[in-house]
Amino acid sequence: MRLSALPQKGKKMNILLIGGSGRLMDSMILKLRKEGHRVFLLTGDKYRHNKYQKVFERYDFSYDCENLDDILNSVNADVTILTGAFDTNYNWNGEERETVHFMSHLVNILVASSVAGKGRVIFLSSDEIYSGNYANDIKEDEPFSGSGQKADTLSQAEEMCESFRLNRNMDIVVLRLDHLYGIPKEKKDVDNIVSRMCLECMKDGHIKAELDHTFSVLDEKDAVEYIYQIVKTGHHKYAKYHLSSNDIVSEMQLAAMVQKEIGGESNLVEVPGGSGRCVLSGRRFEEEFGVHAFGDIQKNVKRMTDYMKKHQAVFLNEDERKAPWWERMLDKWKWLITALFPFFENMVCFIPFFMMNNRTVGSQYFANLDPFLLYVLLFAIIYGQQQATFSAILAVAGYMFRQMYTRSGFEVLIDYNTYVWIAQLFILGLVVGYMRDQIRTMKLEQAELEEHLSRQIADIRDINQSNVRVKTVMEQQLVDHRDSIGKIYSITVGLEQRMPDEVIFYAVEMLEKLMQTQDVAIYNVVNKDYARIFSASSGKARSLGNSIRYKEMTEIYEDLSEQKVYINKTMDERYPLMVRAVYEGGQIQMMIMLWGLSWEKMTLGQANFLTVVSYLIQNAVLRSQRYMQALEEKRYTQGSRLLETDAFESLVQAYMDAERKNLVECVLLKVNAAQENYLECAEQMASHMRDSDYLGLMSDGRMYLLLTNTTKENADVVQERFEKLGYQTENVEKMAVCHKE
Repeated sequence: MRLSALPQKGKKMNILLIGGSGRLMDSMILKLRKEGHRVFLLTGDKYRHNKYQKVFERYDFSYDCENLDDILNSVNADVTILTGAFDTNYNWNGEERETVHFMSHLVNILVASSVAGKGRVIFLSSDEIYSGNYANDIKEDEPFSGSGQKADTLSQAEEMCESFRLNRNMDIVVLRLDHLYGIPKEKKDVDNIVSRMCLECMKDGHIKAELDHTFSVLDEKDAVEYIYQIVKTGHHKYAKYHLSSNDIVSEMQLAAMVQKEIGGESNLVEVPGGSGRCVLSGRRFEEEFGVHAFGDIQKNVKRMTDYMKKHQAVFLNEDERKAPWWERMLDKWKWLITALFPFFENMVCFIPFFMMNNRTVGSQYFANLDPFLLYVLLFAIIYGQQQATFSAILAVAGYMFRQMYTRSGFEVLIDYNTYVWIAQLFILGLVVGYMRDQIRTMKLEQAELEEHLSRQIADIRDINQSNVRVKTVMEQQLVDHRDSIGKIYSITVGLEQRMPDEVIFYAVEMLEKLMQTQDVAIYNVVNKDYARIFSASSGKARSLGNSIRYKEMTEIYEDLSEQKVYINKTMDERYPLMVRAVYEGGQIQMMIMLWGLSWEKMTLGQANFLTVVSYLIQNAVLRSQRYMQALEEKRYTQGSRLLETDAFESLVQAYMDAERKNLVECVLLKVNAAQENYLECAEQMASHMRDSDYLGLMSDGRMYLLLTNTTKENADVVQERFEKLGYQTENVEKMAVCHKE
């Protein structure tokens, strides 16, 4: 085993996936992307261009392309995953030639991987390599017992992988997946026993099940988690593992589950089988990696039936139109018709040449013209030797028939000229036909060579373009990394130059630029349970609401309490994509929440960068808070919550600027009260205000109320509340009362 191939824990890896489009492929792509790895994809479908999940770089090349080495060298993969038994590029329904294609493609990939000399190779096999009745769970070293074309091919593929592992010192792991199943999205995805039973029940009301077939099913999500354990591990003890849920069920039990969840009138149809008990043992994998399946067959069957019933039009109304009998016959015998058409055309063309020969016999003008010779030469030029021979035979038959108009058959046969003419006819036809075949072969070879070279040039161009794209991304990451010190310096300077009231608003602006997202929110922790929004840059950033019970967001709170960055790897729509807290004395004071991040930004590196930025913000915010507390006696009038004019106008100015930049929502209310009653009014109103709202005086000598993170509609409720206290308020424009620009 090559030690250099072992991935390091926590490392951002280059992972190459090889296989066609499908649910398993998409699930693996999503999982690997969520874990922060660079995912490369070799599709094997040069001409189909199926839909896939977004990856770092995609190569639409066939597995036997001559530039496979260049692709693998360009990717420089730490781990290569061959979907193998689950590669949708192969059709195993009666296609015997798929065995040759599958094995040749596998050898090409393994050879290219061995030449690259780096990384682990994971080959996905399946339970199909086993069949029969096993009293105990099947272990990894059990000999192959599968039947059928696909089973034989997979067993050969596993032996090939083992050969490369031993002889070329490659790190190759074979994973056998036990009865994989998942929710189908369309009819073509109904490729497992669970979805097949659901479709049968919905379509016919009957579910066919073998009496004695017992097995274990593996949910697709569990399979992906199992595979990822092999991807990220540094060391593994064995070269083969069975991936099984160990959730053993019989076909009859599974059919009963489907019947129960589908509901309605349906019945089970018992069919003879003889498959017996065939369960893969997943003990080796579980003991080494300590991972167990979390999927529950009953819950998964319910989810599958619910989905298929909800979208039953997709599964029941997709049947192709049955073609008429003559179209089916034509499609079946099309190859024979194509092969016989030149012979039919030959016989049809023979008739006018035969009639022409009859007219030229005895003619003084066309006595030297031989229509039969022209006929043979024509078909030799058009079709080559084969049709030249056939046309010569027809011409000889026609000649004999015409000669017997005036002579007997015996006279024709003993005539020396007859054989001279026949020899002349065949020689000319075969020579011309041979020359035509040779010219055609040369043209085809030239065209094939030209096409081959064109494909090579196109492939090299595509690979180079891909390398350029990867290089550009890497360069940008390097530039960003090198520029980090400059960015941090600019943040520090910007925070230092801001007034205490403006610090957090400026921090939101900086986070937008640095994290390359327009969706940033900062929440202030009010007490042990609640946090209130302070500033947000977009409607998406305000989606959680003005107040949240942050401790109920369990996943976020657990990471923040450990002073970690929360990364939404499950893409839970309820939560932001990334969250970092601002601390004081080990306690959470603020929470920085980010939405709208690209996949490339949801990495450990970006999380560390956010941590650094949050520390800078933390220092600036805490310093501004301490400054405000120190000036509290000077800012407030006679120990009340009524801010002095300078302090309040500065605060209004800061919120006015932030609102103009769409960083906050606020409303300014003028309180209609007598000047001598300001302190009394402020005392009464303070008990009906939030901690984030402010009372203060402005230069016109009037008292105002600033409602932060409040819309005009919500302000109406506050105004009604104060009216009940006997204080009238009116909504005013901040620009109209603020003397600063």
